[in-house]
Amino acid sequence: MAWTLPRLLRRRRPALAHFQHSLPLFCPCPAVVTVHDLSFERDPRAMGRWDGFVFRTVVPRSARRAERIFTVSDRTRRDLVELYGIPEQKIVVTPNAVDPAFSPGGESNGYLLFVGAIQERKNPLAAVDAASEVGLPLVVAGPEKEPALARELRRRGADLRGYVEKPALADLYRGAACLVLPSRFEGFGLPVLEAMACGTPVVATNDPALREVGGEAAVYAEPGALADAVRRALAERETRARAGLERARLFSWDETARRAGAAYCAALGR
Repeated sequence: MAWTLPRLLRRRRPALAHFQHSLPLFCPCPAVVTVHDLSFERDPRAMGRWDGFVFRTVVPRSARRAERIFTVSDRTRRDLVELYGIPEQKIVVTPNAVDPAFSPGGESNGYLLFVGAIQERKNPLAAVDAASEVGLPLVVAGPEKEPALARELRRRGADLRGYVEKPALADLYRGAACLVLPSRFEGFGLPVLEAMACGTPVVATNDPALREVGGEAAVYAEPGALADAVRRALAERETRARAGLERARLFSWDETARRAGAAYCAALGR
């Protein structure tokens, strides 16, 4: 990709190009880059040494070269300004929204749900410990990025489903007593939004991006206090479900597309 992509760009000569995380070494046109989060800067445990080195090398250079930077949250916007000195006017927040497949319906089947890749940054062990403390099983939906961590989750009784297709994932949300997301660092926190859109209460750690998505609809707690937060969410299930549905409606792909289109025009000088 280091050489084939620049050659393709020379041949096609697009008016504007949009990349994820980093720009190619050569780009013959104005470019936009999406930076989802700077976890690799904030938390050394977020990536392996080599991947972390690569991201810490290419992402800041790409952010400074790009005409505009898209982020999915104010949290990442603030990190870009603080860590890389990026001017505020260059950054456009384009939040994620929810797929129509995620909608309310059905009854709770008495399990807690964790959605996300199985990796240390997501802290799934805190979720399985909370489930054990409240006496409910934990279902985990997400790829096994760290096999040793997956084995420990199974040892503690979690039901690991691996990657789950969208219709089945929506059913898992609708059947869950609540979502538990004890992540140490997020750039957005899409499972929070998907769970709320399904009418499922959310318990999450006090991470800035998770708070940005969940607002007052979710219950927040430090990892060691998740069980009490789950009990609160279950006791307030109907109220939390209604608040979550209202909160999820605030996130719109139409609005995100409008912001992206305006940023493209600005990058092109129009």
